[in-house]
Amino acid sequence: MSATAARITAVDTYDIRFPTSRELDGSDAMNPDPDYSAAYVVLRTSDGGHEGHGFTFTIGRGNDVQVAAIDALRPHVLGRPVAELCADPGSLYRDLIGDSQLRWLGPEKGVMHMAIGAVVNAAWDLAAKHQGKPLWQLLADAEPEWLVSQVDFRYIADALDPAQALELLRRGKEGAPERAAELLRGGYPAYTTSPGWLGYSDEKLTRLAKAAVADGFTQIKLKVGADLDDDIRRCRAARAAVGPDIRMAIDANQRWNVADAIEWTNALAEFDPYWIEEPTSPDDVLGHASVRRGVHPVKVATGEHVQNRVVFKQLLQAGAIDVLQLDSARVGGVNENLAILLLAAKFGVPVCPHAGGVGLCELVQHLSMFDYVALTGTTEDRVIEFVDHLHEHFLDPVVITGGHYRAPTTPGFSAAMHQSSLDTYHYPHGTFWAAEPTRTAEEARA
Repeated sequence: MSATAARITAVDTYDIRFPTSRELDGSDAMNPDPDYSAAYVVLRTSDGGHEGHGFTFTIGRGNDVQVAAIDALRPHVLGRPVAELCADPGSLYRDLIGDSQLRWLGPEKGVMHMAIGAVVNAAWDLAAKHQGKPLWQLLADAEPEWLVSQVDFRYIADALDPAQALELLRRGKEGAPERAAELLRGGYPAYTTSPGWLGYSDEKLTRLAKAAVADGFTQIKLKVGADLDDDIRRCRAARAAVGPDIRMAIDANQRWNVADAIEWTNALAEFDPYWIEEPTSPDDVLGHASVRRGVHPVKVATGEHVQNRVVFKQLLQAGAIDVLQLDSARVGGVNENLAILLLAAKFGVPVCPHAGGVGLCELVQHLSMFDYVALTGTTEDRVIEFVDHLHEHFLDPVVITGGHYRAPTTPGFSAAMHQSSLDTYHYPHGTFWAAEPTRTAEEARA
């Protein structure tokens, strides 16, 4: 069968879960015992050639619900011509967003929207492989007009219209080859959350914070929000470990009411926090604006749980955030993240993506690298989160050198996991989980 005649013949899904709760990796004030998980999807083709891999991230129970949501999208994907899909991934995005019955379950938010993001990201992975380029390079090399055609401007045109987006992208093309070469030489700045999980002892926090500085990171992040006295003690230990010149962000993971966020952040101000992340509900635009006024000069960052481009638009219009933290798997995939990157560029707000989890570092590096090479042209005050968890399960894992992400060179979106990892951690019948002793429902909840 010729490549031009190839079609999508299978949409395979996997419920992948890792037992990270046992070491309290990923623990924070709102999520004390996460089992990092991925609702994973593979698009297979009739010619047996390239596959498209994608996923969305959860933290354990409910991952099966997320997989079921991806399964519900299968009829929209099966039979699509591969060449047409790769030439216009936005066609799939528009069809999935436009399904009126599925849309009623959102619209453009929650489990169904994350499922759409997983499938759309898998389509972009396939497209990048067909072009023989890593995704960041596919986007950076693309013509501005084509990139604009991939963006859904519905609901955001009052803040960013197609003409404005085109102008931003045309300006971003100036000097792009030189920046791409610099990216390949030096990488993209990173910061690390690895020392700061809430369940870690002070000794472990101090040891990992010192190691992060030795490894070249110029920013770390600590989880806060469960107990103020504990946070003061932990921030003091971290600041002593890294010294006065390393940026130290703090992250409340939506724990507080607005007044509490202001009071708590100001109580930690003596430790010079660079930003307070997710101080309150991600849906509370005006609440974030109040927090920003109340904690200045500490910056306000959010975005990990912001559900779509519309809420990001409002956060920017309201002057509610200093740092925008897009997530590669929370919204509707690359297409919607292009809209969010363009909005941030329009408002002059730096993007410092959320990462960690299962594979989020692998995905989001591509978006920031495109932003640098062919949109904003800068890495000033921009860093990508790095957490040293679970990268060994990916065929093309992130590489960190001197506190910088090395630019991927393998074609695709860096989303593919080893088959052995899928076989081992597929829940509940993978070899790891099948070997686990049966637990009662009460034990599982404990």
